[in-house]
Amino acid sequence: MGTKGREIVGMDINELVKELNKALADEWLAYYQYWVGAKVAKGPMRGAVVAELEEHASEELEHAGMLVERILQLGGTPILSPEEWYKVTNCGYEKPSDPNVRILLKQNIKGEQCAIDVYQKLAKMVKEKDPITYQMVLSILEDEVEHEEDLEALSEDMGLL
Repeated sequence: MGTKGREIVGMDINELVKELNKALADEWLAYYQYWVGAKVAKGPMRGAVVAELEEHASEELEHAGMLVERILQLGGTPILSPEEWYKVTNCGYEKPSDPNVRILLKQNIKGEQCAIDVYQKLAKMVKEKDPITYQMVLSILEDEVEHEEDLEALSEDMGLL
């Protein structure tokens, strides 16, 4: 990031990079949870659930890319080892050991609700301090809210909610 770009960040850049790396860990774990869940899914409306999980996996991977780009712009280093994901994650990882689509939906709704909390907290942290990160966080937050809505709609269609 250029000198002027760093000057517009009105907060501790190291702390911001730390929080962005935690979100990055969440995105990678969410990506894998969605991706592998789509592969093992079984049960009613499997096709619709798999399509949704695959779409969300793709979007979580996009979020990870956005976070890495911003971390690098801030002069930080993104997490370089998958082992670190588990050490810094906000939301954790819930392995899809039960491939039932109902269970998968519940697990992923829980993950999206955690992500919404994480990005809402990040938005409050950077609002009026880092306009670039703030816009990125709002974009990701919008996607996470949409993901929760999509998964809850599928659950409703199955009579789960």
